[in-house]
Amino acid sequence: MTASSKLFKFACRKSELRLDITLQCGQSFRWREVNPGEWRGMIGNRVWTLSQDDSHVICQQHPLGQDSPTSQGGKSKRTNSKNNSRSHPAASRTKANEGEKNTETFLSDEKTEVLMNDYFQLDVPLGKMYALWSKADKNFASVSPQFPGVRMLNQDPVENVFSFICSSNNNIQRITMLVDRLCKLYGSPVATVDGTTWNSFPRVTSLAESGVEETLREHGFGYRAKFISKSAQMIQEKGGEEWLFNLRTLPYEECHAQLVTLNGIGAKVSDCICLMSMGHLGAIPVDTHVFQIAVRDYLPHLRSCKTVTDKVYKEIANHFRQVFGEYAGWAHSVLFSADLKKFDGLKNDESEEKNQKRKKKKC
Repeated sequence: MTASSKLFKFACRKSELRLDITLQCGQSFRWREVNPGEWRGMIGNRVWTLSQDDSHVICQQHPLGQDSPTSQGGKSKRTNSKNNSRSHPAASRTKANEGEKNTETFLSDEKTEVLMNDYFQLDVPLGKMYALWSKADKNFASVSPQFPGVRMLNQDPVENVFSFICSSNNNIQRITMLVDRLCKLYGSPVATVDGTTWNSFPRVTSLAESGVEETLREHGFGYRAKFISKSAQMIQEKGGEEWLFNLRTLPYEECHAQLVTLNGIGAKVSDCICLMSMGHLGAIPVDTHVFQIAVRDYLPHLRSCKTVTDKVYKEIANHFRQVFGEYAGWAHSVLFSADLKKFDGLKNDESEEKNQKRKKKKC
């Protein structure tokens, strides 16, 4: 370990957290695999490089402001809370405590533990949940052994909202590019690591300024430029970031309804935000891909449907909630990840053969 970085290590089996799947299955768009098995991104407005072995996750913390060479190695345990209000201090960013976090060159081990526990929601006993879901659904039982450790991240609502506005009619690679561009245009430099400068995610006040839509259009955001600008202005009018964070205290239906009042946010994006940053763990984002999974493996009578109407959307979401219960959004994410082409290499020959037979069923 060098003096220019700090390591923290906590016990966690891959059955409880798989970084490679969790960080690239379309939840967050700021993680990069900088070396095989090493993921670099931002949590709590700091830059981290994460890796893991069979029994531990290794968190390398990079100092603020300066270039930080990488290194390896460290241990700990886990604590957290999972209530819908997300009252955990690491999950409740405000203008005041964000500045407070970044006055220290490095977070203490205690603060790092709190941050990681909250971000990865390590209070959820995933192995036990997989067993319950497998008992409830034979399809999940067939698919899940090849996709252990898929966790839902507990993300910053501001980043989550505007990242998913960028996701409209887009793929993960391009969403990642747009989010990175948004941070370079309107964020502030946080740290430079291996020659790459990482910027904070923009504040709502910055995105609500005049001229933002025009600038974003010039940088390739297309019609999403208007959605970003108008939503930022609407959030400001409703009370700013405090209004957005307070949505975590609302019941699911009310939180969902408030989010769809923002420009460029429909039912699916609202459910992504509810699931990934608002603490509503039973929210089911239904896009075309999830519709195809539902038709193929759960609701074959929907094959005649040409589009995902509101009625069809609700039927699919309710079916997943009936099968998987309170954490249906988590179970849905496992099935979603298992169906992504980019993860085909994680499947063994037997499971891949079964998967191909399933996919040959006409939708």
